[in-house]
Amino acid sequence: MATGSERVVVVGVDDSSHSYHALETALDLFFTPFKSNPRFKLVVIHARLSATSVLGFAGPGTVDIIPLVEQDLDKTAVLVKKKCTEVCSAKSVEIASLEVIEGDPRNIMLEAVERHHASVLVLGSHGYGAVKRVFLGSVSDYLAHHAHCSVMIVKKPKTKHASNDKH
Repeated sequence: MATGSERVVVVGVDDSSHSYHALETALDLFFTPFKSNPRFKLVVIHARLSATSVLGFAGPGTVDIIPLVEQDLDKTAVLVKKKCTEVCSAKSVEIASLEVIEGDPRNIMLEAVERHHASVLVLGSHGYGAVKRVFLGSVSDYLAHHAHCSVMIVKKPKTKHASNDKH
């Protein structure tokens, strides 16, 4: 396909197994079957939280730990980029753009969808129940209602534990 008419798949990732599973699922559905003639362009976005949003409050001593939190968030962003690159390389899929953007994941993903003219937004689901979603907020639920493209929310299959198996 010509570059101007390529459809774009945006995948939102954080440092969770759920988001890496969503990335692998997107690759399997949209890229692997068409390796010789890709029909989509892959954009991977990691929304990096700010240190102040992670800390959530300002109190005595907070200023002293902000640089440490920033360092940790930077290390996590580097690891996320490395893991995404490895996952895509293993499936021989080229990443058109791999971005780390600081801010609220909801806003970052909405802006990425618009900026890249995404056809599909792919996100992992952490599988929170209704109560946790109310208190923590669900990025995927928010984006399913506000993104101006199709949104695919990928659930990671639950693993069965040997102790839970009934014989």
